[in-house]
Amino acid sequence: MTAWLLEKAWVDGVVRNTVRVEIEDGMFTSVEPDATRTATPLRGLTLPGFANTHSHAFHRALRGRTQRASGTFWTWREQMYDAAARLDPDSYFDLASATYAEMLAAGYTSVSEFHYVHHQPDGTPYDDPNALGHALVAAAETTGIRLTLLDTCYLAGGIGQPLSPAQCRFGDGDADRWAARVADIRHGDQTRMGGAIHSVRAVPRDQMSTVVAALQGRQLHAHVSEQPVENEACLAAYGLTPTALLAEEGALGPRATAVHATHLTDADMRLLAETDTEVSLCPTTERDLGDGIGPASALADAGVRLSIGSDSQAVIDPFEELRAWEMDERLASGERGRFAAADLLARTAGRIAVGEPGDLVTLDLASPRTAGTGADEHTAVFAATSADVTQVVAGGRVVFDGDHGRVGRALATAVERLWA
Repeated sequence: MTAWLLEKAWVDGVVRNTVRVEIEDGMFTSVEPDATRTATPLRGLTLPGFANTHSHAFHRALRGRTQRASGTFWTWREQMYDAAARLDPDSYFDLASATYAEMLAAGYTSVSEFHYVHHQPDGTPYDDPNALGHALVAAAETTGIRLTLLDTCYLAGGIGQPLSPAQCRFGDGDADRWAARVADIRHGDQTRMGGAIHSVRAVPRDQMSTVVAALQGRQLHAHVSEQPVENEACLAAYGLTPTALLAEEGALGPRATAVHATHLTDADMRLLAETDTEVSLCPTTERDLGDGIGPASALADAGVRLSIGSDSQAVIDPFEELRAWEMDERLASGERGRFAAADLLARTAGRIAVGEPGDLVTLDLASPRTAGTGADEHTAVFAATSADVTQVVAGGRVVFDGDHGRVGRALATAVERLWA
């Protein structure tokens, strides 16, 4: 059992003073505001850990590189393929370990990894067909972040098109072979297995039911309506929007997550709400790629569950993702206050409560960004950045001690190795 005395903590939707918490076997067993008993002191504002519901770990190697030229999502994708072509199990372990360490240092204590680089560059499986997936599992175990590995089915280069040479290492031939490979992935207690339909572009309709059947009871994610071109192609091929197609194939529901969902119709939003499908918004990536502003407010009004993802790792900072929800809505609507700070935290962070995972993210209240801002949820959402995180606890274990420089040095080494 470990115990901390939190100077300030966000508990039950408000900031409380002098909160004593106990964690045993990774879970909160006691949460006591206005405590009189002592414990290890933790100064600052402490929040529950954040869930990163959409990540491509290797994209971290693209930061600062893909921004050097103009273009679109589709030209960015060619640079991403270059990075993917360089991965091997050892370099991916190093890069993912450093990227997951950056996530922990930013306040994410869990990550859903949308994993689609499966084989050698020419498409030949490794001796261990899941070598790259096992590298991700090992990276999560090494750093201490909880992982949901979403092994991704990726079979086509576009609707009715074969995989391109750059995409060969993503594919398994068909969904049956994908499912057979995924069944052999090894992992420990810190990892949960799920899966993904990469997109309606990359998985033919007649293969989707196999993916859905293989993932019964598990998380199922899909990129949805990230680009208008995707919607147009889906309508031309099937007479349905991507959301409607996934609904007809049984790929929506309480364990499903639609990623991006930037270009939706009103009917799409109703389908997502009716099926209780979550939407993972990734505003720092969507703005970096020029994808557009996601309909966060309209989705929330429709009753859709929302979460955040770091996606392409252009930024790894949950506070910036939350701030972007509100700031993007202000730009699109001309109105302020579409999302309250407490609402944003409640949608994306865990809870400091008995029976919940023992995750704690502590912010410095005296940094140049946070000083004088009120030391409450508004400080976290509208002032703080990941640079203000001083300690992170995941499952009762200290996984980040405030040394951002150490994290940066590991990232530099891993990224430079990949591009060497």
